[in-house]
Amino acid sequence: MSILKNTAERSSTAGPVLTVDTDSVPAPDRFGWWNDLVGQEVMPVTLRSPHARHFEGRAESVQLPLSQVSTFTYSPLTARRSPVQIRRQDPESYFLVLVRDGSAIRLEQERSIACLDAGDMALFSTSHPLTCEFLDLGGPCRTTQLRLPRTVLPLAAGRADRLLAEPLSTGSGTGALLVPYLMGLPRAARDCGPAEVARLGAVAMDLAASLLGTQLGDVDRLPVETRQASLLARINAFIGHNLADPELRPAAVAAHHHISVRTLHQLFRSEPESVGATIRHRRLERCRADLTDSALRHVSIGEIAARWGFRHPADLSRAFRTAYGVSPSEVRAGVRDAAAAPDAAAALDAKEDRASC
Repeated sequence: MSILKNTAERSSTAGPVLTVDTDSVPAPDRFGWWNDLVGQEVMPVTLRSPHARHFEGRAESVQLPLSQVSTFTYSPLTARRSPVQIRRQDPESYFLVLVRDGSAIRLEQERSIACLDAGDMALFSTSHPLTCEFLDLGGPCRTTQLRLPRTVLPLAAGRADRLLAEPLSTGSGTGALLVPYLMGLPRAARDCGPAEVARLGAVAMDLAASLLGTQLGDVDRLPVETRQASLLARINAFIGHNLADPELRPAAVAAHHHISVRTLHQLFRSEPESVGATIRHRRLERCRADLTDSALRHVSIGEIAARWGFRHPADLSRAFRTAYGVSPSEVRAGVRDAAAAPDAAAALDAKEDRASC
């Protein structure tokens, strides 16, 4: 059993998400324990740190059927992987590393050097010597990593090596989808069953393959399933960003992505809902969130309807009652009653206090 899984049994576990930290380890043993954890969960390396005597670290990992997404938070350090360590043990994997807020790293592999700041992403391999310096910016370092086993990455043999220690595009396209997806995956996976976790993992792998394929100019060589999954992820993101537009319909979604409406509907056959139902469901969820937000009590139901793409309040009312069995006004009234209850109770207590004086 790995250190992560073994320690998680004594720490915190939520479904497929395992979380451990150095608080459960005696202070003198923490840096060595962290070195062993990295060796098992990523690859064997040699760590050096000016904070070794007072080292702190935390790992949160989502176990996926074919890969793993892990977020590490730790005291600044330097990691080196030597040819000797590679010969002794090579997991034969690639890792996408995403630098999180407040962190910066210098990654060197295969004669390439990448200096990465928060929001940047790069690829490294377990099969080549590596030096990675996690810079001391006055606080802990934080990275999120996606394991990509070489045997399941749908790229021609060795092609991904051309991208080692090269900054990858995360400002647009697939990269702009992959970054928030990886950051939100642990939260999304906590209450998921095995089938849904497998689906989340497959999306992560498809987005990663699409990102690397785009960077290499090999998108057309990716499997059809991978390209379709990446396109579906982009479409879902587009829908989420444009719910306020009353013109957001299947035809508009298809036109934006340069595909036919028929192709769009075929893409959604594997989804729980059709594209039209997806748009309607997401709009209703946003409306329900606004209706139950006490900070928005001054916003009328008509304004909430318009905010999320309903042309008329009556359109929202019909769809809302069909979906939830109650009207928007009933939900709003329930929130007001719940907010008034504590005030009424406080007033009654005050009255009773005055009566006892």
